[in-house]
Amino acid sequence: MHPSSIFHTDEQAARDIISAHPLATLAANGSEGPVVAVVPLVWSEDETRLIGHVARTNLFWKTLEKTEPSVTAVFHASDAYVSASAYPSKAEHGRVVPTWNYIAAEARGRLTFDASLEAIKASVSLLSDRMEATRESPWAVSDAPTAYVDKLANAIVAFEIQVETIKGVRKLSQNKSETDRNGVLMDLQQTSAGAQRLTDEMKLEIQA
Repeated sequence: MHPSSIFHTDEQAARDIISAHPLATLAANGSEGPVVAVVPLVWSEDETRLIGHVARTNLFWKTLEKTEPSVTAVFHASDAYVSASAYPSKAEHGRVVPTWNYIAAEARGRLTFDASLEAIKASVSLLSDRMEATRESPWAVSDAPTAYVDKLANAIVAFEIQVETIKGVRKLSQNKSETDRNGVLMDLQQTSAGAQRLTDEMKLEIQA
């Protein structure tokens, strides 16, 4: 996370980032060095744990299965490159450089695996129920034949992270003047088709 406290969020905002953007980059130290997995994670009902699963063939499981490692999960919301040319102050004094604006969250804690069929099906059900909740006809694990689900479940392993610390960052040019922030906003709207969510968040910061 960015070292400047200017960009840090409160804990609830960080939790909201995780809920809205569940795909995480999960990292831990194995016996031969760092191991990484990209997996969706969702909060437990009491929001003290993050629940997920990985394939049994994934090195993350094969390397760490006999341990309870400390892990870091990073969740990326949206981001965009910011050109120094976007700042109106460039024409005044030239003391500007490019940067990168982004919204992200980080959760750290202790990971434990559970290879039981019950835990695996519970993990998959929790994820699918959360992701399907807004659909008109949500899919559920129970929609598929039990034998089919059990066969696929045997190819994965469940895990949970007991969250110990959580941080959020909204780096949206808050350290710049209002004029320069508006310049960044206009530039992103004109040059970055994928930055709509980021510019919407920047507008909220400017209005705050």
